[in-house]
Amino acid sequence: MIWRRTSNLLLLLFLIFPAPLPANSVPFAEWRTLFSLAHSLMNRVANVRASRGDVSGAERARKIAQKLEGGLALWGGIWSFGWDYLRNYAWRDVISGWPPTEVFRAVSEMNDLLGALSELTRMESDKDKARWLLQNYQRVLGVSRSLLRRLLLVFYQSGPLREVVLILQQEAEGGLVRDCLELGASDLKSMLQIAKEIFTSYIYSTPSDTSEDL
Repeated sequence: MIWRRTSNLLLLLFLIFPAPLPANSVPFAEWRTLFSLAHSLMNRVANVRASRGDVSGAERARKIAQKLEGGLALWGGIWSFGWDYLRNYAWRDVISGWPPTEVFRAVSEMNDLLGALSELTRMESDKDKARWLLQNYQRVLGVSRSLLRRLLLVFYQSGPLREVVLILQQEAEGGLVRDCLELGASDLKSMLQIAKEIFTSYIYSTPSDTSEDL
């Protein structure tokens, strides 16, 4: 009961006296775009899986889409993710410094994936795309797995942020990466670009002695 009252008070103070956003923080519209693209892509994955008879896979993709659907509204998923960060990570960052090394490494892996997706999206014919996937899928899958493991080290507390990474990690082993590459490489590229902007906005919003090439 005490914790609930305290958390409600903190939430009220946060609403009345919001902390100033970093000068290079990602606009709210970008968050909306990220959720919208992910929601649309997961629905397409669900439909394609259903069409090929993968009922359980389609249901898992729909559940991810349902979790993302709340993020299309201001007080839906975006708020829950923001509150998760405020409650579980913001105070730690003040005490121990932000960002952890894993954030720099995550950005580096996002750059690797963006490079690969740029190659794929330049392909004009389905034949060229199929050949590219045959040659590069295992590399992209490996980097995706590494990135998700790294994000679990960053988001180590139970909450929406860690939950969504865990779900994506499980689905990566079940073919989600391939489905997304085949169905929406351009959308996936846009989502990764926004995610990178979010991470780098936090990197540069707080002084840090940590330095890595981005």
